Amino acid sequence: MNTGNIGRLSLAAGAKLHLVKPFGFELDDKRLKRAGLDYWKHLSLEVYESTEAFFEEHKNKKTAFFSSRAEKSYLEMEYDDDMFLIFGKESVGLSENITEANSEDLYKIPIHSLHIRSLNLANAVSVVVYEGIRQLGST
Repeated sequence: MNTGNIGRLSLAAGAKLHLVKPFGFELDDKRLKRAGLDYWKHLSLEVYESTEAFFEEHKNKKTAFFSSRAEKSYLEMEYDDDMFLIFGKESVGLSENITEANSEDLYKIPIHSLHIRSLNLANAVSVVVYEGIRQLGST
């Protein structure tokens, strides 16, 4: 399950995981816990009732949004140690109103095949997070 894997990645990277409702899963789902293994209990997690609640609370924070419809590559991004990396649901991505409102901060992971539309969400998050760690010089 993507969320369990992303939670595990967040813990490994020293990052807090922020989840915005509505989810397509339950936080107490056994598959989620299995994907996160026994690490889930150590995860720093914050849950928001809506996208509006998330953006209101973090309106002054640096953000980067990720979409297969973006023009700029994630490699063009300037990472900051205290920024939000925003991904949508794997099934539908970010909403059009979010991508349009944040077009200057919208990035993609280049895909070199016409046979797929996007990467698995957990894989995409991994690529972006570890590029940030590389750029920031963290070990």
